[in-house]
Amino acid sequence: MNALLPLTIIFLLAAPATTKAPVGPWDKFNFAPSSRSFVPKTVYTTVGEVTGAENLLGNTSSTEGATINGNGSYLVLDFEQEVGGRLSFQIDSTTSSGISLSFTESAMFISPMDSDDSCSVSPAHDLDGVLYVSPFLASNGTFTQTVGDQRGGFRFLTIVSNNKAPVTISNLTLNATFMPQLDDLSAYTGYFYAQDNGFHDLDFLTKLWYGGAYTVQMNTIDSHEARQQPCPVPSGWANNATGGPVAGTILVDGAKRDRNVWPGDMGISTHTELVSTFDLESSKNSLLVMFSTQDPATGALQYSGPPINAVGSDTYICWSLIGTHSVYLYTGDLDFVEQVWANYTYALAFLQSQVDETGLMNVPTSFANDWGRANGQGRNVAANALLYETLITAAELAVALGNTSLAEAYATNAPSVKTAFNVLLWDEAAGLFKDNDVSTLHPQDGNSLAVLFNLTNNASQIQAVSQGLTQFWTDIGPLSPELTDTIIPFVGGFELQTHFIAGQGERALDLLHREWGYMLYTNLSVQSTMLEGFTANGSLGYRAAAHHAHGWSTGPTFSLIFYLLGLTVTSPQGATWSVAPVLSGLTAAEGGFETGLGWFGVNWTLTDDNATFTLIIDTPGGTDGIVTLPSAGDVSVDGEGTTANGTQLSLDGGSHVIVLDLVV
Repeated sequence: MNALLPLTIIFLLAAPATTKAPVGPWDKFNFAPSSRSFVPKTVYTTVGEVTGAENLLGNTSSTEGATINGNGSYLVLDFEQEVGGRLSFQIDSTTSSGISLSFTESAMFISPMDSDDSCSVSPAHDLDGVLYVSPFLASNGTFTQTVGDQRGGFRFLTIVSNNKAPVTISNLTLNATFMPQLDDLSAYTGYFYAQDNGFHDLDFLTKLWYGGAYTVQMNTIDSHEARQQPCPVPSGWANNATGGPVAGTILVDGAKRDRNVWPGDMGISTHTELVSTFDLESSKNSLLVMFSTQDPATGALQYSGPPINAVGSDTYICWSLIGTHSVYLYTGDLDFVEQVWANYTYALAFLQSQVDETGLMNVPTSFANDWGRANGQGRNVAANALLYETLITAAELAVALGNTSLAEAYATNAPSVKTAFNVLLWDEAAGLFKDNDVSTLHPQDGNSLAVLFNLTNNASQIQAVSQGLTQFWTDIGPLSPELTDTIIPFVGGFELQTHFIAGQGERALDLLHREWGYMLYTNLSVQSTMLEGFTANGSLGYRAAAHHAHGWSTGPTFSLIFYLLGLTVTSPQGATWSVAPVLSGLTAAEGGFETGLGWFGVNWTLTDDNATFTLIIDTPGGTDGIVTLPSAGDVSVDGEGTTANGTQLSLDGGSHVIVLDLVV
């Protein structure tokens, strides 16, 4: 058996060679630049005596700068999307400059006196303040933010004069610090494209896919550029903390806040990584961070990595273990699994020690923390759904490592959890699972995870849960019963998958239109990356201070690939795969992603009269897969008629064209 990982590890993972996704009309929706630089697009406003502000924009041909004259005068520049990194500009002044800078994601928080919060989640506090530029820079000097002073996420930049004398600034650029391993930030290995006639913007789904991809890209940071916790006193921020004992990049929760490894968030963002950039090295490093936090006395992993170092979450321990399987599935890296296996099995033993006489895990209050929901203790439905998935995936990993006895033990324990789960938690009258065995609440998270992880016993249960969850919907998304006045896209991403799994594609798109449609088009947001959460009235008050580039809100990016296109890998790297499109009311969709074996792509079209469905599949040679067609009918494969087994076909890897004449 492998020795436990030491609590201090240094591990540098080399990125695999990747190929850029095909070029097409979808590229114009990619928010990432082809370089590592951003420039402002428009002047949002000027106050006081300001001239030449437009000279700071990226489309200007002027070599002049912007002059701010008078104490308190300022200008606000709009990058027109979420950006992050280190700002640089030239100062032309013969006197002390006296400049300060403030940053904000939403226009509603623009202020010459304060930046929006990255250090506080209390509406009564504003601790970030402004960044003061040294007044001793000589004329024609260049100001560049330090690594610590970099702003991880913002859209609006306010430049303020704090001196009576005029000051001119020019050559303003922002150097992106996220995903430092890429020179071309737009070089995605995956893509998606579809037009949505059921929404006010025909390109909504494509924009949403790229917004999610860009969000997770911004959440990929150098391991030594995490947010200091606690933040500087009395104000300010510092993004030069160590995010764990690894070298290279880590996948964190948010670009601005927390810039910290939270494994629950990776239950969404790692899948987004696969289909967009194939940067699974960052997920590996983040998991290594979590395994390094293991309590040697109990086996428990922390709730988060450093510098926050939160403790006490059974669900997030599960997510660390499930994430290990996800990384193995997508990369085939068995060496990584073997490296963490002793820690992995010790953590799983800690979880299984909490299973009581009922067959369910009885979560102690000290380990009841989760994504922010209330009442995670007891025989909690979400925690036990996660335990079941942990056991199922643990058995698969044990088989891969050749440990058959342990695999059999995990595989034996999992059905016991599922049986107890249905006996104690299923509410037949409501058609939903209860939050725990003594509750009458029917949560969004536990019900969605029950379907996603196959804890339902039959198709009618799946349909009941899909229908039942709609009772919590508002015009801008579901109100989560387990956290008052909260619309939480993290859990919404699990619900989205529930509707697709139920075959309710149009319902899934309805949810996308409501929740992510609001996020992407409201004037309160950055209209490019995904909000952490919001309240029933659409305000940004999720837990007092919503962040605008949160990877846990990117469930649509991989769901559009996994379900709408229907393309998934079913064994490491896609040696076996599945294609099972859920049509969802659209007439066409295409996209794909890459693994170490090569390119996986799907393109399907449906004629206007719904009579003919054409499916083009491109997968690596040497692989094989199962194709599940959306309906029965006459089928031809590569121009030759065939007899499908119901609606299923078995195919070898390569390029195939399948034509289905639908039974109407």
